Amino acid sequence: MTKPSKPSSKTPSRTAKPAGKPVRTPVHKRQPGEIRLIGGQWKRIKLKVTDKPGLRPTPDRVRETLFNWLGQDMTGMRCVDAFAGTGALGFEAASRGAAQVLLVEHDGALVIQLQHVLTQLQALELPAPRPLQKLLTQRGEGVAALLLLAPASQDVIFLDPPFDGNLYEPALSAAARALATNGSIYLEAPKAWTDALLEPMGLVVHRHLKAGAVHAHVLRAAPAVGAVAA
Repeated sequence: MTKPSKPSSKTPSRTAKPAGKPVRTPVHKRQPGEIRLIGGQWKRIKLKVTDKPGLRPTPDRVRETLFNWLGQDMTGMRCVDAFAGTGALGFEAASRGAAQVLLVEHDGALVIQLQHVLTQLQALELPAPRPLQKLLTQRGEGVAALLLLAPASQDVIFLDPPFDGNLYEPALSAAARALATNGSIYLEAPKAWTDALLEPMGLVVHRHLKAGAVHAHVLRAAPAVGAVAA
């Protein structure tokens, strides 16, 4: 007499998926509810992050590397964060002594949040508040704001436009015009930008880092023809 076979311990298949739960491939990890400033007078201060689709706060690791490249002390520098979002880059620059930081953001809710952060930082500065004197928020489109800046007026320009937009070329061109002599442009993008791609804007890559899906660059003005590299 044949004994009935035992149920296989390998069933159900490991490839089977629970019913009613479609498989999704995340494009970006969900942003944290808050970010932490990592240097300067506001080091370790936590800032709230608004839950917005596509909002990508620059990770701590990338910000730490960026300000190692730019220099921990930004005293006296003029900066603009043209696609501010959470404002993490601009607030880091101000925390490290930047003389002036302009935060430009087109989303009204994010502009309100940036203003809340300014109030939070101002409270930390009592009895001698300074943040609102050197930090300015502006609702507007990043490229348009860059075009309104005086030529060669900015020491550091932060560019972190939406990954799915077509803003990189116009933003880089406008930023190159506003960049001061020996200034730096920080560019965050889903791909690496090479000197060949940057040539039409008169820029070259000074530093590059890949962190996950993000490529972080520090760009400088291309040397004049015939100039000897330092």
